Amino acid sequence: MRRSFPFLAGAALLVVLAAPAVAADGDEGFTIKDPRITESSGLAASRLHPGVYWTHNDSDDGPYLYAVDSRTGKTVATVTLSGVGSPRDVEAISIGPGNEIYVGDIGDNLGGRWDHVWIYKLPEPKVLKDQTIRATQYDVKYADGARNAESLMVHPKTGRVYIVDKKEDGGHLYEGPAQLSATGTNVFEPLAAVDLWATDAAFSPDGKQLAVRGYFGGIAYMWNGGKIKRQGQLNVPLQRQGESVTYTADGSELMYGTEGADSAVKPESVPGHRGSGAKSPSGGGGSASAQNGDSGGSHANYKIGALTLAIALALGLGIKRLLRRG
Repeated sequence: MRRSFPFLAGAALLVVLAAPAVAADGDEGFTIKDPRITESSGLAASRLHPGVYWTHNDSDDGPYLYAVDSRTGKTVATVTLSGVGSPRDVEAISIGPGNEIYVGDIGDNLGGRWDHVWIYKLPEPKVLKDQTIRATQYDVKYADGARNAESLMVHPKTGRVYIVDKKEDGGHLYEGPAQLSATGTNVFEPLAAVDLWATDAAFSPDGKQLAVRGYFGGIAYMWNGGKIKRQGQLNVPLQRQGESVTYTADGSELMYGTEGADSAVKPESVPGHRGSGAKSPSGGGGSASAQNGDSGGSHANYKIGALTLAIALALGLGIKRLLRRG
């Protein structure tokens, strides 16, 4: 989903004024080099292939998933989904128990245009090569009406699917049925408020933490069967259009992605995680703990970058207004 100049300028200025002094942990991440991937809108760490991340484009691409090697940034496999028709607005990807990949065709930029959306499920391939895999398609509706969403998460222990809708003034966490049905409609029920304009979310590998990100911020929640409790603020990097997040396979880091050509995936620390500081996007450390509080440290570069972006956006907006007046 694209944002207007006024929104981006205002949001960037808010980051400058309100961003906490927090430090990133981990290495420099990687850059997605595949020229086909220009709108990376979801991210999931592979369970079968260390250092590999699954991603996909937003709308207008087709039923494709891309396996990207974080060591090189290159695509090592392209998977074509069969049996799912034509995707409308694919926004999220998650891996559940049994190495099953779930794809969320859940976007609706008009916030109510479609009375149903879809989830696709397929096995993660054991061999990374270009191939076609048949997926199961699930019809999804919300108990309280149609809405836009970009965040889909599958609990790593129970396999239950959750969605966070996307609203500027904050959305809700929705819970799907205990078992999705491929023949009937799967109604998702609201569970709890999420105080964020959410663009993606992910469970920690141990299932004890839920990370929800937005364009310029994020929240870590402790997870207790859907009863979420705010744990701390996420160290979300400043990105062009940040729309994806995933834990590394070992839970030691959070990886943040963005739309755009040659988009960068950046690692950041996990709130409450002990021994954070892995030296590769998929290495080192244990699962996230359930401690309270935000991460500390200084993050001057984050504020400087946000200030630079805010000034550039404000100048651009001013020039556009002058041209319109002329």
